Amino acid sequence: MNVKELYGFLNEKIPPSLSCDWDNDGLMCCADEEKQIRRVLIALDMTAEVIKTAIAEGYDLILSHHPLIFSPLKAVTPRDHIARRVIDLIRADIAAMSFHTRLDAVKGGVNDILADKLGLLQVEPFGDNGEAIGRIGTLKAPMPLEQFAALVKKETGAEQVQFSDAGKEVYRVAVLGGSGSSDVKAASRAGADTYVSGELKHNNLTDAPECGMNLVAAGHFYTENAVCERLRELVLEAIPEAEVTLTHSDPVRYI
Repeated sequence: MNVKELYGFLNEKIPPSLSCDWDNDGLMCCADEEKQIRRVLIALDMTAEVIKTAIAEGYDLILSHHPLIFSPLKAVTPRDHIARRVIDLIRADIAAMSFHTRLDAVKGGVNDILADKLGLLQVEPFGDNGEAIGRIGTLKAPMPLEQFAALVKKETGAEQVQFSDAGKEVYRVAVLGGSGSSDVKAASRAGADTYVSGELKHNNLTDAPECGMNLVAAGHFYTENAVCERLRELVLEAIPEAEVTLTHSDPVRYI
């Protein structure tokens, strides 16, 4: 299967129609759409280190969740770090695809995986303005917030978890992997007593006791990284004989 054919297959599985209007993803970089895909490297982020690995080890394609190109490039020169990545990929004849908010929204994507990891039942989408990319459901039984925050840390593999207590037991939980500050009110309107995301603003966390909804922030990377395994499954469904490798792309360290 070549690059063009694989991209067509993935578009059927993760439709572009699910993307938020402000997003930019898809086939990000490709020197030859007819190139056959034999080796695929998958990462949450298409960092310079991930690209370096792909070049050194002879991969044909890098597949990521976060877009290689998000803001428009005004020039393609080595002076810009994103443009440098594009130049390196084209020189090495490595294609790059990213599936962002449509992978958040699609059934079996980022937020369904996160909901499943936390044991949520009767899961359904939530969100504002036609962008229902989050998920909301219920636990099997209510639990104290601190116990639930420990569960979130364990199931996501997060290095640390922030939580703010609104004085409620955790039962009806909304989740949105990654950056979730803009959906705090939507989660509350959906009836959540607790909202889990990767990143939440300081004022969200400090206001939680007055606003009546527990908040849990487990890290952008850790609330989304599990979707890389789903991307691997999709590639192998399309190309069973392909060699598909997952790589850790988070350079952030904690002390």
